[in-house]
Amino acid sequence: MCGIIGIFSTSKRRADWPPMEKLLDSIRHRGPDGNGVEQEERSDSFVSLGHARLAIIDPEHGRQPMTTADGNLSIIFNGEIYNYLELRRELLAKGHPIRSYSDTEVLLYAYREWGEDCLDRLLGMFAFAIWDRRAQRIFCARDRIGIKPFYYYFDGSSFVFASEIKAILATGAVKAESDANGLQDYLTFQFCLDDKTLFRQIKKLKPGWKLNISLDKQRLKLDQREYWDVDYDIDHQHDERWFVDHLAGLIEDATRMHLRSDVPLGAHLSGGLDSSTIVCLAADMLRGERLKTFTGAFPEGPQYDETGYAKLVAQAANTEYYETYIQGKELPDVLPRIMYYMDEPLAGPGVIPQYYVSHLAAQHVKVVLGGQGGDELFIGYARYLVAYLEQCLSGAIYETAHAQKYAVSLESIVPNLPLLQTYRPMLQGLWRDGLFDSPDKRYFKLLDRSEGMAQLFSRDTQANAYSPFESMQEIFNRKGLHSLINQMTYFDLKSSLPALLHVEDRTSMSASLESRVPLLDHRLVEFMARIPPNIKFAGGRMKHLFKEAVRNTVPQPIFERKDKMGFPTPLAQWSKGVAKDFVHDTLLSRQARERGLYDMAQVEGALANEKEFGRVVWGLLCTELWHRIFIDGDLQPSGLHA
Repeated sequence: MCGIIGIFSTSKRRADWPPMEKLLDSIRHRGPDGNGVEQEERSDSFVSLGHARLAIIDPEHGRQPMTTADGNLSIIFNGEIYNYLELRRELLAKGHPIRSYSDTEVLLYAYREWGEDCLDRLLGMFAFAIWDRRAQRIFCARDRIGIKPFYYYFDGSSFVFASEIKAILATGAVKAESDANGLQDYLTFQFCLDDKTLFRQIKKLKPGWKLNISLDKQRLKLDQREYWDVDYDIDHQHDERWFVDHLAGLIEDATRMHLRSDVPLGAHLSGGLDSSTIVCLAADMLRGERLKTFTGAFPEGPQYDETGYAKLVAQAANTEYYETYIQGKELPDVLPRIMYYMDEPLAGPGVIPQYYVSHLAAQHVKVVLGGQGGDELFIGYARYLVAYLEQCLSGAIYETAHAQKYAVSLESIVPNLPLLQTYRPMLQGLWRDGLFDSPDKRYFKLLDRSEGMAQLFSRDTQANAYSPFESMQEIFNRKGLHSLINQMTYFDLKSSLPALLHVEDRTSMSASLESRVPLLDHRLVEFMARIPPNIKFAGGRMKHLFKEAVRNTVPQPIFERKDKMGFPTPLAQWSKGVAKDFVHDTLLSRQARERGLYDMAQVEGALANEKEFGRVVWGLLCTELWHRIFIDGDLQPSGLHA
């Protein structure tokens, strides 16, 4: 786990760019164990590669940039290749002069042996760039799921890329300006779709995509393509028992592979099924070594505290248990710092406890495992059940259920509806209008967070022809998905999950901590995609196959939990109590009023009427702090580093 920065330019020379060592300062939190720089200037181009290292695998010999023995290929790499030992043996047998046990060197020679097809052989999380001197080309790639970040700016003569946007801005190649379409996405979903960011002219390499940037007649040519996508070719050859058994084996193997580390390792533990499964498996596999686990909670009440469940798991798995209680009075200091590390405001206030727990873990270990991705992969969100309830009602009323081959039947879904008892506001909002409309419109309605937000922004801010719904449609309606549950989970895999992984990456890296997510092993993703929907979402039972696969892995009270929490944050209480002055000073300030983004009368009303788990104040705070830090430049990085 590290930070990377690269520059390839035909219009600017070395003297025109800030020193790479200075640029690396902007992401030093990602790699405090050492910096590496490699630069090459020719008559027609300039190339500079920078690397900030967090030493995890082969700490002594894994320094970067790393170059092949013949001097032709150099790599900078962020992430982990978990099957590096197996690949190393294969490459040595083919005669490659691999000298270390670093996964970076394995990746470098894998590219030399197989070219771009090496991506098909990698098991891991990664974002990397390989400079080919002879071909005058940089090859870049990002892992299949988007666990590791990769951003870039390209104007035809300069290509600048980095692990974090702040590093691109530090080069001076592009000015920090808000992207109107990105802002529309954020106000709608609290994340940006496709390759957009909130910064104009700065894009992200999408998960499962690769990119080549090459010299072509004094100009740079950019070519990017998708190398991986999920295949929903349904497996009709096996029954539910076979799927459960095979799933259990894949989860165990993914966890085992993710335990490969040459430094101390621990795990996040919320007390939910996903993280509890990883903890129980990892603790059992680390024989002779006691696993350390880390939990966070809030003192505002039991609805914000899962430590009882976490302690139960820690005791059952015999882990070293650590916990932290998060105080709202610290929000004025902590939230601007989080926004700085985040680069963009994405997802909800769960970023706050994730930040705290990461910093707790970093005091004891250098690597943590977590349960991220379980809800998207194993069908764990209530919105999936809500969407199917509506489809079942429609099928029953209009007598079309027989035409929906993979739909859950109304009869089968009824026993699972009590799970929606606490989701009354969601149901009311969904069924207020548009009932029985097309599936893409209905799922958009479930995801749309602009209600309560849109009216807070001025008309000029929203005067944009771009449609977030149309962008969502392109992903949701991809051919070959076969069923509503696949459409919903595919959209989440491609859109909302990368936003959550962004949070995972930034909160952990702010503490110089490597975070691993075994449940997002791409083999698991591919396996779940091929299971018939009427088996994996039988009767609308959320996480049905996953629960069956781990039934004997986690303590029974965890297996039987029905009070799914998902790290709720008492932001509404804070904004009206201990953090009221900070919230009001930020959102009602002269600076906010003069920005031209907000309808200030509506903002004042929203502050007074925020609901307990509402996200209106959160969205406003993040938007304003982001503008101050990155667009205005008022809050300098030196004052934000922890």
